Amino acid sequence: MPKNTFYNLSDEKKGRIFDAALQEFSTRRFSEASLNQIIKNAGIPKGSFYQYFDNKEDLYLYMIEVVGKEKTEILSNVKGMDPDADVFEVIMHRTREFLERGKVKPGYVEAAMLMEIDNSEFIKKIRKSSTDRYVKMLEHDKERGLIKPEVDSELVINMISTFNLNEYFRNGSDKERYLKILSDAIKIIKEGVAVSKD
Repeated sequence: MPKNTFYNLSDEKKGRIFDAALQEFSTRRFSEASLNQIIKNAGIPKGSFYQYFDNKEDLYLYMIEVVGKEKTEILSNVKGMDPDADVFEVIMHRTREFLERGKVKPGYVEAAMLMEIDNSEFIKKIRKSSTDRYVKMLEHDKERGLIKPEVDSELVINMISTFNLNEYFRNGSDKERYLKILSDAIKIIKEGVAVSKD
């Protein structure tokens, strides 16, 4: 996370650094992103960067924190989310809202999707944290009797995440089609495909 010296910067300079990071992380996976390019695009000396952050990981965590705060603000202001919604409804709702945010803040969605295909240990830990939140929701749905108790919660969330990622790269530019196909896939996962022999 940023050092105290970063928070003493003007909002304009903090914004330049954030924008430069977002630009790089939305066009390259974290493991391939160039810290030198970020520094150049931000228009700051390399030595100054290390007064604000320890390394590229710190800068990435800061970017995620800013995006996460904005996402939380959006979701808290959105009407129509049933407080008793199951994990599948939550995933669809959050996906819709995140795509909407991407229209206003170009780069957010792209950076998130590139994070999903990065296999660096640093990014794997971040992804696991996100997966664990949804697994916990699914486990709660089991307790509420909405999901069969024998279902492997992590497998279900990984199936949705994998499908989500693949479909985004196929149809991401057509947001409505992407959301429709994702919704259909979640419905199949939720309801199953086998016909009951009872």
